[in-house]
Amino acid sequence: MSFNHNFGTKFLAGIAAAAMLVGCSAPAGSSATSAASSAGSESGSEAEPAARDENTPLVYATNHFNRKFSPFFSETAYDTDVYGMTSLGLLTSDRQGAVVEKGIDGETRPYNGTDYTYYGPADLTIKENEDGTVDYDFKLREDLVFSDGEKITADDVIFSMYVLSDPTYDGSSSFFALPIVGMEDYRSGMSTLINLLAAAGKDNTNFDLWDEATQTKFWEEFEAAGDAFVQEILDYCVAAGANAEEDDIAAKMVNWGYEVPADATNFDVFMQMLEAYDYNVAEMTGKETAGSAMSDLMPTYDEYVKGIETGESADSIEGITKVNDYEVNVKLSEVDATAIYQLGVTIAPLHYYGETDKFDYDSNKFGFDKGDLSHVRSVTTEPLGAGPYKFVKYENGVVYFEANENYFKGAPKTKYINFLEANDPEYVSGVVTGTADIAMPSFSDDKIKEIKEANGGEELTGSKLTTITNDTLGYGYIGIGADQVNVAGDRASDASKNLRKAFATIFSVYRNVAIDSYYGDRASVINYPISNTSWAAPQATDSDYAIAFSKKAGGSEIYTSDMDDEARYAAAAAAALEYFEAAGCTVEDGKVVAAPEGVPTNDKGQIEYEVGIGGSGSGDHPSFMILTLAKEALAAMNVNLIVSDYSDWSEMQNKQKSRQMPMWCMAWQATVDPDMYQIYYSDIANGGANAGGSNATAYAIQDEELDQLILDARKSLDQSYRKRLYKAALDIVVDWAVEVPVYQRQDCTIFSTERVNIDTVTPDITTFYGWMAEIENIELK
Repeated sequence: MSFNHNFGTKFLAGIAAAAMLVGCSAPAGSSATSAASSAGSESGSEAEPAARDENTPLVYATNHFNRKFSPFFSETAYDTDVYGMTSLGLLTSDRQGAVVEKGIDGETRPYNGTDYTYYGPADLTIKENEDGTVDYDFKLREDLVFSDGEKITADDVIFSMYVLSDPTYDGSSSFFALPIVGMEDYRSGMSTLINLLAAAGKDNTNFDLWDEATQTKFWEEFEAAGDAFVQEILDYCVAAGANAEEDDIAAKMVNWGYEVPADATNFDVFMQMLEAYDYNVAEMTGKETAGSAMSDLMPTYDEYVKGIETGESADSIEGITKVNDYEVNVKLSEVDATAIYQLGVTIAPLHYYGETDKFDYDSNKFGFDKGDLSHVRSVTTEPLGAGPYKFVKYENGVVYFEANENYFKGAPKTKYINFLEANDPEYVSGVVTGTADIAMPSFSDDKIKEIKEANGGEELTGSKLTTITNDTLGYGYIGIGADQVNVAGDRASDASKNLRKAFATIFSVYRNVAIDSYYGDRASVINYPISNTSWAAPQATDSDYAIAFSKKAGGSEIYTSDMDDEARYAAAAAAALEYFEAAGCTVEDGKVVAAPEGVPTNDKGQIEYEVGIGGSGSGDHPSFMILTLAKEALAAMNVNLIVSDYSDWSEMQNKQKSRQMPMWCMAWQATVDPDMYQIYYSDIANGGANAGGSNATAYAIQDEELDQLILDARKSLDQSYRKRLYKAALDIVVDWAVEVPVYQRQDCTIFSTERVNIDTVTPDITTFYGWMAEIENIELK
């Protein structure tokens, strides 16, 4: 699954699962304390390095924390990293994001030419039943303990699952949305007080479930929070360049996807948004936030999130079963290929996050009173678990961790770790001067220059800094709408596909020069419309791997290995003319002189299409050079490509969504599962009634075979089978020529070459397997 966005605009975020991370730093009085005291100090000159010993902490410079270090309620990636250091997930994943199902003895999988063995706390057995249900059976290692020495058992897993399933749970996990047998019955008949009060309205006179004083106090606080929530959205729209400060609220909110009256107040808008989510406050504010959580804006929020019974409900979830002390079974009512990513919950200690006197599995007691997660929330700032490190404290912008001697993969080799709050501009200089040992700066031109200068030359890795890069979770592309770029209104015809392939062939040949010019080593050209980080992405070593749009209309190769750039450009132009001719165009002397039915032309008789790009009106976009060169090449064929560089991203986005833009440059932000439903599914069998959102508003593919492949992949739990299906689906997308894959940019992690033993850093870091994945092995020099 993916999200569409422009080059660095509208906010889209997700909390990553942090199943295998943990960390800890030295307690007060150790050298870790003195290291932390340097936070915020000036780093203009290089100080003499302090003597390092076994108590010297490794320091990781990261962003600022919200201090919600909870496996249930963390909201930012930085808080998630903190609790991840102390936690152990039921499942782990490999370097391509694929789940490891046999963690006890480990699974060996190849990556980048090396075999790696992955271990986890449990084995997973999946069984599809004749009645359509699916059993996920988790068997724990029996020697696992939390960092405080308490044994890990099935009770801890069941407790964790019930927290995530509670009717009042309002964290980021969507575990409760899985088709687990009995989940709906368990969650029914109860709602949170905040949802009920919001739905009843300020003028409610029915006080059966609460008193008038509670209602009056609530609305005073709720209105102030709602006003601030919407103001953050308005401020974001201005800061992102989508609006001017003087624009009215209607103009700003349309860029957030809402049409509101020009005279609406902030709170009017808040309530309109809430109504769209059926007055589910947590869901709406979680998905629509421009920064703050509702709990940040409403100090008394926790008072209103306790459950209120509104009807009958089940006492337990039928599909979550304790098999024995070390085995749990979860039964789904149907196949859900993405469920495995939600089922690998963090194993939270019942004795810490819950209340042991309220756990009795046979009596339907699961560690807390149903509808009351107050105790779980009370320890949000101090995580505890079974990860490689123990949380010691947060103080003065530093999180202190200490090694967990009980970690199931062995005690970490570095005893103390500090997570130091800092800002991106400080990351590189901080590692150079010794304030930090590791950081993940933005991989911009300025940062590259700073890194190279620190190393005294032109290298990203040198005497001061070692830089390790990995592909980011997403990719850039050029889209071509099939309902606008076609012949005679038939988007699926061979002629229409050939018309689009003519443009795609020209776009694709200029990808290398454009991406190298804009990104240099920070990005690579990709050949399939899927993130290279995905386990489903075709690999260059695959026998049927192909360069995007590198074949002629007759099926032969456009390029030969001995061609230089100019020869490739000429070959692409010749191939494009063949495609124009195959589309029904009249081609004479290397020019398109007549267009077939339904293809737009200008007053000169030239085929003419617009392509939109969000380059801020100044060409600042990785694909801008592609369009510039393509425009010149097409002009030589008597085809006019109008390149519209939008300074207002929202204007371009609105045109694209309303199908008023034939071609556009955007990027996909991917997720771990490659499900293509949202992007390419057309539901042609039902007239498009259930088409994926992006396909309905953009590509307009209508292909029964593609639809079936997408549905079949969703219904299978066999990853190798799904990969074959997705490869076939990608080939169909390429054949439709509605998306030209362009680039995959990179992120980076920097390490102090002087202080970190680079040989002990996690090898082959990827998007799904970061430097902390094997943090127990890292050592300081």
